[in-house]
Amino acid sequence: MTDLHRWTSAMRRALELAAEAPSTGDVPIGAVVVDTTGTVIGEGVNVRERDGDPTGHAEIVALREAAGAVGGWRLSGCTLVVTLEPCTMCAGATVLARVDRLVFGAYDDKAGAVGSLWDVVRDRRLNHRPEVTGGVLAEESSALLEEFFARHR
Repeated sequence: MTDLHRWTSAMRRALELAAEAPSTGDVPIGAVVVDTTGTVIGEGVNVRERDGDPTGHAEIVALREAAGAVGGWRLSGCTLVVTLEPCTMCAGATVLARVDRLVFGAYDDKAGAVGSLWDVVRDRRLNHRPEVTGGVLAEESSALLEEFFARHR
């Protein structure tokens, strides 16, 4: 099984979550954190608009929930699965949380910090570098975003 197929189920859950975000006025991005057994221990959607919180990105919400589930900030052994390539803040949080693996759907040429615009998670100067798999269900992820922005223009 290829890495792209290995994470399809978790990405489908992230896409389900993302589809809920526009009802709050937020950009449709969803994220899940999966533990070593494949169990989802954290979920998140963008809540910046809803909560008026600049850090209310789906990844941050999911990482916080996962940290609560494990009882600490270190998420070693976990995988963060998100529908859009993380920004610099979320890529940094992924590194700081010691997440083992980062999986994302669509690439973000405007703000992506996992290879598109910057490559925060692979910076050799950092003490932790998660494994990265991009492009999982990228078309579905992109379609959600395109539909959202077409309605808001």
